[in-house]
Amino acid sequence: MAIPFPVPTPDPLEAVLQALTPQSIATLLATLPLLQEFAPRRPYRMAIKTKGKIVFIDAANVIAIQAKGNRVWLQETSGTYALREPISNVARKLAAHGFVRIHRSVLVNSAFVREIQPWPTGEYVLRMEGGKEYTVTRTYKRNLTLLAESWIGTTGFAAELPPALFAALDDRKIISAAAPSRKRF
Repeated sequence: MAIPFPVPTPDPLEAVLQALTPQSIATLLATLPLLQEFAPRRPYRMAIKTKGKIVFIDAANVIAIQAKGNRVWLQETSGTYALREPISNVARKLAAHGFVRIHRSVLVNSAFVREIQPWPTGEYVLRMEGGKEYTVTRTYKRNLTLLAESWIGTTGFAAELPPALFAALDDRKIISAAAPSRKRF
């Protein structure tokens, strides 16, 4: 009489790994970033300390951030909060979430920008939802390309900015929220 031995059940992960070829792995890795764009994203929540308490807000509700004196004022759709944080730190943390530096003391949420108006001085004015306006200084005008993924019918605007910026934007190489470097003499 034969003694039954337990038959090992195949591990599902091991079976998948054996079925994958180097080409199918490369295809899968190339497809993952595209799939992540369609995946539902959790809103980026920020915890800010203000007036002795910690408040949680969604970055998507922040319209602009402005430095005044030794404080940074975060303007949200429902109110304003004062923070003790350098604006450069805030810019670095929020650059990946659609915030663009347009002045040494101003960051704006690109989702709230409705219009760009050029001035004869070489500066620009951004008009936000709700009518608030912010000046874009010449130092930061190259960051305006970060406000949209595609620019259509903007030949006048594009002519004022270096063509390499638009090429780099198409390659998604411009991500910086920091000020452009200046030559010092």
